Amino acid sequence: MRGTPAARLAALALATGLLASGCGLESSFALPFEVGPGSIRPVPELAGVDVAVGSKDFTENQVLGYLAEVALVAAGADVRDMTNIQGSNSARQALITGDIDLSWDYTGTGWISYLGNTDPIQGERAQYEAVRDADLARNGLAWLDYSAVNNTYAFAVTRSFAEANGLRTTSDMAELIRRDPAKGVFCLETEFVSRNDGFPGVARAYGFDAGAVQVKTFGTGTIYTATADGLCNFGEVFTTDGRILALDLVVLEDDEKFFPQYNAAVVLRDEFDRAHPRVREVLAPIVAKLDNDTIRELNAEVDVDGRDPAVVARDWLVEEGFVSVPAP
Repeated sequence: MRGTPAARLAALALATGLLASGCGLESSFALPFEVGPGSIRPVPELAGVDVAVGSKDFTENQVLGYLAEVALVAAGADVRDMTNIQGSNSARQALITGDIDLSWDYTGTGWISYLGNTDPIQGERAQYEAVRDADLARNGLAWLDYSAVNNTYAFAVTRSFAEANGLRTTSDMAELIRRDPAKGVFCLETEFVSRNDGFPGVARAYGFDAGAVQVKTFGTGTIYTATADGLCNFGEVFTTDGRILALDLVVLEDDEKFFPQYNAAVVLRDEFDRAHPRVREVLAPIVAKLDNDTIRELNAEVDVDGRDPAVVARDWLVEEGFVSVPAP
């Protein structure tokens, strides 16, 4: 990733404005560049197969969508770009109705928002397996391989504060607050302050007094800079957000596994998966390579450096040897 943190943050407003445009299902075009094979070789069974790839309308899901698109183009499929669908429910409905054939979704979203459960399942793989099995049985949707990308909640601190106080986990945070409540200064979203799966639940799970700390409420994006600027000691963040890298924040491990798991996975209709089983074979090594550090870096290239998510996805696939760029 290129550029200093200051330069990256200066590009953030521009990047946000650029990415806000687009209308999801109204776009159905090919990638704006050519790619060739790398470790992903042309697949005769996918030659000429039309695959509409969708995504939700936020950076990470767009990047994941383009990773799938670039890989499938290298394999020989005719890919239609249907990324940037506004809202999880709209993207889900597009998949069910066949307006798109493939998208990435999140296990916590599937389990709670789509399948209507109230209690998350502890453990990333256990949550993934529960969603995979239930969504296939109820809705005919196939969740492909488990991914280590987990875009869940966490608390972040500055690197200097972490080092000064020996902080690595949320248990370390709770112990510090019990010893010195004055250091319990939090930047939180308004909704997170009162939700049972938010701050009150964290306090119960980790055994500290939520009433003994100071809470400042901010919008989601502002929390990152407020934490970096020292307006609070602990900020509520999403674990794969690129601003964590840009601002050199340290994410505390949720060692008691309190927060719901939001692992990303490719989702297809079962009939499409059965008709074109080579799609999952093409994507499997990419899914296996992804983790939180990788996707956080890619997200930062878009949200902070202002790069196009399609180009970011292509360049990473080239760097990893999955695809190539044809010679001019």
